[in-house]
Amino acid sequence: MVQYAIPCSVYRGGTSRGLFFHEKDLPVNQQEKHRVFLEAIDAYNPSQIDGMGSGTSHTSKVVVIAPSYQEGADVDYTFYQIGIGQEIVDDKGTCGNLMAAVGAFAINEQLVDSSGNEGVTVRAFNTNIAKMISIQMPVENGAAKVQGTYQMPGTVRTGAKYSVHILAPGGGKTGATLPLGRVCKENGRDYSFVDLVNPFVHLEASAFHLDGTESNDEISGNGDLLAALETVRTEAAVASGMEETVEHARKAPAVPKVTLVAPPQSYVSASGVTINEKEIDITAKMISVGKVHRTFAGSGLYNLAASTLLSGTIPNRLANAKQSGVVRIGHPDGIAEVMVTLSDEGDDIASVGLDRTARLIMKGEVYVRA
Repeated sequence: MVQYAIPCSVYRGGTSRGLFFHEKDLPVNQQEKHRVFLEAIDAYNPSQIDGMGSGTSHTSKVVVIAPSYQEGADVDYTFYQIGIGQEIVDDKGTCGNLMAAVGAFAINEQLVDSSGNEGVTVRAFNTNIAKMISIQMPVENGAAKVQGTYQMPGTVRTGAKYSVHILAPGGGKTGATLPLGRVCKENGRDYSFVDLVNPFVHLEASAFHLDGTESNDEISGNGDLLAALETVRTEAAVASGMEETVEHARKAPAVPKVTLVAPPQSYVSASGVTINEKEIDITAKMISVGKVHRTFAGSGLYNLAASTLLSGTIPNRLANAKQSGVVRIGHPDGIAEVMVTLSDEGDDIASVGLDRTARLIMKGEVYVRA
């Protein structure tokens, strides 16, 4: 069977990895473009053995970038979550981790001029949520800097620090940060639906007889729990207007995503580090595309941190953080610190910020079946 090649780069951003394409290199026809993504990642096999994915939600991702026509933006980009063992191309949400890599790609591909500078701010318009992303990043010899001293939870080695900020991050998908109010109920369980960066359904771990210190394997091995979470997720998608029916919601597993949250707890991280409850403001695990996230999605860190400051929500009830500043989230592989600023009125979020690292892993061509 004949194959053809398309220019492609592989980037890690935060704790996610994805394939990056120039929009100009892809088919104009949407169906054909989506087929390129399915082939390149290999959405067909659960292991993704026949493509560039790795069988996990945080590596089954695609980003498409082009010069921007938006006022004040350098580039426009669209994120796609690709199915694992399912022919799904979902652009309803975004990826908070890969935002750092968007900046690196823009510099490395000379979409933004960085000549003579040691640092630059890339302004990227994310079409998924119609929000402007500011990426402050170091450059070296005209390229995105890789080496540095910043230690980001979820990666072993240090790297150059990229500061990512999102202004007015709420309401990108539904038009409101809290479209269903502070707390809702589904099947007798309370949840908070928060539309900020990505829409999330936040549930209290104790409602499922959990204390928040369970390992990822314990959660992954509990089929009844995952089924219950999926029921709440799909019902919330319909209630919020994101999907027309539960069946449609099941076919769009990327968003809303789900978290299980608990008060600060002492626990041992996946890398063997003891996390003291006094070091964190909330304990959390995240479920994405039906699977427990190895660490925590960047969009989830933004959303959960902001939610702890939104009075009356479930995360707000459980967290120590109550005002603008740094919110410390205890996740399976350590602690993430997120900068959150409340609006002047105090009832919404003005901005969220997170430090990440990013790296170009490979640049070349990806082959897809003709």
